[in-house]
Amino acid sequence: MAVDGDHDVALIGAGIMSATLGTLLAELDPTLRIVTFERLDRAAAESSDAWNNAGTGHAGYCELNYTPPAPDGSVDCTKAHRIAAQFAQSRGFWRALCAKGALPEMATFLRQVPHLSFVSGERDVAFLRARTAQLRTSPLFHFLEHSEDPGTIEAWIPLVMEGRDRAAPVAATRMVHGADVNFGALTRSMFASLASRPGFALHLNHEVRDLHRDGGGWRVDVVDRASGAEASVRARFVFIGAGGYSLSLLEQSGIPEALGYGAFPVSGQWLRCRNRDVIARHHAKVYGQAEVGAPPMSVPHLDTRWLGTSQELLFGPYAGFTTRFLKEGSPLDLLRSIGVGNLRAVVAAGLEHLDLTRYLVGQAMLSVEERIALLRRFYPRARDDDWQVQVAGLRVQIIKSDGRGGGDLKFGTEVVTSADGTIAALLGASPGASTAVAIMLEVLERCFPARWASDAWRSRLAALVPRAAFPSRC
Repeated sequence: MAVDGDHDVALIGAGIMSATLGTLLAELDPTLRIVTFERLDRAAAESSDAWNNAGTGHAGYCELNYTPPAPDGSVDCTKAHRIAAQFAQSRGFWRALCAKGALPEMATFLRQVPHLSFVSGERDVAFLRARTAQLRTSPLFHFLEHSEDPGTIEAWIPLVMEGRDRAAPVAATRMVHGADVNFGALTRSMFASLASRPGFALHLNHEVRDLHRDGGGWRVDVVDRASGAEASVRARFVFIGAGGYSLSLLEQSGIPEALGYGAFPVSGQWLRCRNRDVIARHHAKVYGQAEVGAPPMSVPHLDTRWLGTSQELLFGPYAGFTTRFLKEGSPLDLLRSIGVGNLRAVVAAGLEHLDLTRYLVGQAMLSVEERIALLRRFYPRARDDDWQVQVAGLRVQIIKSDGRGGGDLKFGTEVVTSADGTIAALLGASPGASTAVAIMLEVLERCFPARWASDAWRSRLAALVPRAAFPSRC
């Protein structure tokens, strides 16, 4: 298919974010001309793919880093409550698309897998007890179960309890209707549905090299990575959902809102179980406490994963230091991202987080035996021969100028938009995919304010997205 012409919308990157935004826009206005460019030969091959992300449908049910304890023993569950609402919104959107035939049945990309938190030791048991009480103040956590009985916990997660000292205090919470989401399969299904619409085009193996203002919109320069052929298209609105490459593309746009941002990449690895008998005995996503100094995306979990009809079991992720912004990126990505506009912020954040850098380097140098030793804190009877190393995806965290000459390292996601709303980019990582609908609704609200407020869009959104989960400014 030729790359040419004028478009209403250009999406850069064929991951879950672009798929979600493209689907929302196509449902809200079927007349829109939408083009998507992906530098790889397959949609969702980077951060959205099944082996490259946590796949939990991050819902705040079990991730202990979303509920930090306070010195007085209380627990702040604000973030967990918000993420649970956002994931419920995503599930509602997917369900609506399935009902109207725009997606295949949900079993092709989502399966029910209980979400559990597990801790040991008196201090962490007390923390989990307080966390449960606070989480249950939201109806989204009404069915959260809590137990400090070893027998009950063993029935929930037998691998975690086998070989463990029964005299040591333990506690666990369980949300039975947690989910495992294959975001790669979901993304590809979304793009397949979009491809059936007139006015939509997906160009794989096409890399965006530059962005320029063009009247009231943008000129997007692309190259076919297979043939080397170059082309340019025009679009009234551009969304940059290119994972780790989003920042460099945003900087090329020249909008002032891009100034002061830097990037901090973190690599990852899993231990993947290859013993089918062990895999069959574990049906849960079990999260524990992170090591001191670990970044949020490295909270350890023993994780049931479904890839099509195949049940898998992972442990990790083990973080590591990298200079690439994508698995298929360049070792020079980090160096190329530093310029006059963000140098001070990047240097200041780097100096402030030297301990994190040392932690990541140490994680990268762990032997397989050392990784298994960490696994045994979760699964005491794990056997070395049952596990192998599996490379996970990369996450690029945000470094943001603090306005005082320094920089802050942000562990989250952030939408950056131009003042005129003609371009938007998503920076950052977790919780990411599971909150894609909420994030893309924010893009619509900020970049299409008049249409967002129109009766036509509001009525169509009401049929697609639970009203209570709309952005708070509605």
